Amino acid sequence: MALRTRITEMLGIEYPVVQGGMMWVGRAELASAVSNAGGLGILTGLTQPTPDALRAEIDRCRSMTDKPFAVNLTFLPSVTPPPYAEYRRAIIESGVRIVETAGNNPQEHIDDFKSHGIIVIHKCTAVRHALSAERMGADAISIDGFECAGHPGEDDIPGLILIPAAADKVKIPMLASGGFGDGRGLVAALALGADGINMGTRFIATQEAPVHENVKQFIVGNDERSTRLIFRAFKNTTRVSANSVSIQVAEILKNPEAVFEDVRELVLGAKGRVALETGDLDHGLITAGQVQGLIHDVPSCRELIERIVHDAETIISQRLAGMMAETVAA
Repeated sequence: MALRTRITEMLGIEYPVVQGGMMWVGRAELASAVSNAGGLGILTGLTQPTPDALRAEIDRCRSMTDKPFAVNLTFLPSVTPPPYAEYRRAIIESGVRIVETAGNNPQEHIDDFKSHGIIVIHKCTAVRHALSAERMGADAISIDGFECAGHPGEDDIPGLILIPAAADKVKIPMLASGGFGDGRGLVAALALGADGINMGTRFIATQEAPVHENVKQFIVGNDERSTRLIFRAFKNTTRVSANSVSIQVAEILKNPEAVFEDVRELVLGAKGRVALETGDLDHGLITAGQVQGLIHDVPSCRELIERIVHDAETIISQRLAGMMAETVAA
């Protein structure tokens, strides 16, 4: 059985499995390994400190795989925003053919990428956002359920509802994101109307992920309850793994009088980077989703993707087909 979908056809990949963009994690080592295994690896653009550094990372990834890979460009409100146009230009001039965008008001970015023949996948957390991105010209949507790591939006709609609700209205290909980590999830996503899955947290716990082994084992040892939602009062909800830092932040923000300045020093992105790279699990925030409860090992990306696809094919061809046969016989 070949799991061919609109996503595999559009992106030129073997399997409908995509590695989402992840700050500090989406580097050439991981992206190339995912692509070499038949999925779509994604470099995280803003992990690189400058547009020129991103150009170098794209070149490095290209030297490690001859398969399709993408670059993520996330644009969020900021007091001192990065030079998005310069990062966008670096992506275009480097000959990247697929981009994952995320954030508010993507029109400018979509228009520029599309004018250069680049396939755009836009990440959304609500059906209305997905329809808006479709109207703006996005080629595909990644729809993030409430279970996801990072920014799940403010509507709190889990994937079991959000994915089919989006599939009912969105006409372009769609990836299901948030809570996916095995073959059961892939089958479920396809049944709910998606054309593939986008995984972030699951790919952190792989051999090629450029994070400390302590972080990988931390994720393996956690369960589905081991996350915290922070920044809810600021309408910027973020799901992170439960460690001493996120627990402290959540406690501080229980105070209705709390302001962002009360936690600024605790949540600095640079501290999260140190935690990931040194394995000091209590140095900063570690972004992870509820799928931690389904992660029990640290395989290579190839082992993981092949297992997911094999398990999905087995479920479809044996369990589901067997159930249908029994129904017909009855």
